Amino acid sequence: MNPNNMETTSFWQGETCEYCGGQIIEKRVTLHRKVKGEYVLIENVPAGVCAECGTRYFAANVLKTIEESVRGRKQADRKVVVPVYAF
Repeated sequence: MNPNNMETTSFWQGETCEYCGGQIIEKRVTLHRKVKGEYVLIENVPAGVCAECGTRYFAANVLKTIEESVRGRKQADRKVVVPVYAF
């Protein structure tokens, strides 16, 4: 954001959802993935999210950073215990 004129630029500006045609807006999301048999959470991930159907889109550089982080190149920020329930 530019503090002088308060404009924001967005990688997703003007983009529309390939499924429903809705407007894509930039948000920060949390992803959950299974890596090497363990579940991990990746927080604060920049994504384009469809305002209508919620489909998420990720830029290639974001996906690369996620891959590098969870494949052992970066230490986890913290660990949490998650309760598991059977249905």
